[in-house]
Amino acid sequence: MLNLKLSHNPLIQYRPIRTSDLEVLEKIHGDLFPIRYESEFFQNVVNGRDIVSWGAVDRNRPNEKSDELIGFVTARTVLAKDSDIEEFLRYDSSRSEQTLIYILTLGVADSYRNLGIASSLIREVIKYASNIPTCRAVYLHVISYNNPAIYLYKKMSFQCVRRLSAFYFINGQHYDAYLFIYYVNGGRSPCSPLELIKLILTGAKSGFRMVATKLWRKEDRKPSKWSKCKESGSLLPTKHNKRMPTEGALSQFV
Repeated sequence: MLNLKLSHNPLIQYRPIRTSDLEVLEKIHGDLFPIRYESEFFQNVVNGRDIVSWGAVDRNRPNEKSDELIGFVTARTVLAKDSDIEEFLRYDSSRSEQTLIYILTLGVADSYRNLGIASSLIREVIKYASNIPTCRAVYLHVISYNNPAIYLYKKMSFQCVRRLSAFYFINGQHYDAYLFIYYVNGGRSPCSPLELIKLILTGAKSGFRMVATKLWRKEDRKPSKWSKCKESGSLLPTKHNKRMPTEGALSQFV
């Protein structure tokens, strides 16, 4: 696809982020995100300290910039038992080694948007996670007003499982976030839609309707503690006890 903002036909390739990318990586983050990251975060990225990363470059870029980053994704491994999505996993507590991949930041320079670069970077993360036998999912948070990112993750089969109220605090203002999950290596929700239907039918056979009627009469005047995720249409609690990994996890933009 030809991008009218470019004066040439780009040739996009992907590679690991290196120490020589430090200055450009900091600049792109500064251009794209409404918050500022600590220098330690960038040092950890370029040196591979508990963070994996991929960069996109344009091999046809003129002025000796053919190896300069024009896009990136950063991620880290998280123990499932220590994550804030444990309740969304069919989790075996006896297998403490089960892991997840959490996407920290994702971004593409403005002039290289709509070329499929963000999708390709996400696929690199999914491929990486799929090659880790203990990994069960890739997950991330997206600020509620970032519609392009929300659309992208939905298109790539990520599941929106929760809306988190006032999750971000940026420039003195709170913003909601959506939690997205992509299951790998047989990882899945602890209750699939089919299993949920079976559960409802089983409950109906054992007098579920009568019990539900009593509960409804008792609870219909109480305010609901459930919120609707407008992306998935599923009802989920807004309460979240465990926090996400700290570094670089405050924003998610495409």
